[in-house]
Amino acid sequence: MPDSLTVDVAEAVATVVFNRPKAMNALDRELKEALKATLPELSADRKVRAIVLTGAGDRAFCVGQDLREHLALIEAGDPAPLSTVADHYNPITLAIAEAPKPVIAAVRGTAAGAGASFAYAADIRFGGPSTSFLMAFANIGLTADSGASWTLQRLVGYAKATELMMLATKVGAEEAARLGLLTTLVDDDEKVLPAAQELAARLAAGPTVAYAQIKRSLAFSASHSLTDSLAVEDAAQTAAGATADHAEAVAAFVAKRQPVFRGE
Repeated sequence: MPDSLTVDVAEAVATVVFNRPKAMNALDRELKEALKATLPELSADRKVRAIVLTGAGDRAFCVGQDLREHLALIEAGDPAPLSTVADHYNPITLAIAEAPKPVIAAVRGTAAGAGASFAYAADIRFGGPSTSFLMAFANIGLTADSGASWTLQRLVGYAKATELMMLATKVGAEEAARLGLLTTLVDDDEKVLPAAQELAARLAAGPTVAYAQIKRSLAFSASHSLTDSLAVEDAAQTAAGATADHAEAVAAFVAKRQPVFRGE
């Protein structure tokens, strides 16, 4: 794994760190390739039951595409700038959104462009006083990518998403919490990552198969009919009901004790 991405696993929680603080954790080719390879591996790793995404340093979660590299490739006639959405951003976004376990974004500092999009794709977002979001694509003559056209309007509504994308309006921490871009706003930037890891550890100790089915049902129902959604819920409930975790939870309830979940 390159230095631009670090992964630490503790208490069944994998903390994935965009590690380019001097570049505000901008996404160069190396970092994108590492994310594309690492996130599916963590999803498949049964020892990892929750994932936290964060950025190194105190200035940025991730400011999106590394524009210095981007410009150099354009000037060199390299096709990579035109193919990176399909080659990197789309697979990374799907790996975050479709991970069969909880994914929490610990957003300290600026989240812009694809960096903001990755945070939107997470299940839960923590932030602090320095947190801000910026859909910066229009400022460089581009449209949204990394799933923001799908995720952002589901978080803040169609009209507000249109405004944030077209005007490239920066959203500060308190407004982000009010709009729903942040699930939890803590009062100290230093607490953002620990708070996210604490919740991730709590979720990792929970019925992770059920969590995966909850994510699947919600994603499907966002764009399908009630009838189709009922069928997917039925299949999801059947799968969850067949788990050892469900049997353990029912037995614990009857015995008036805390259940011990194993994620199976």
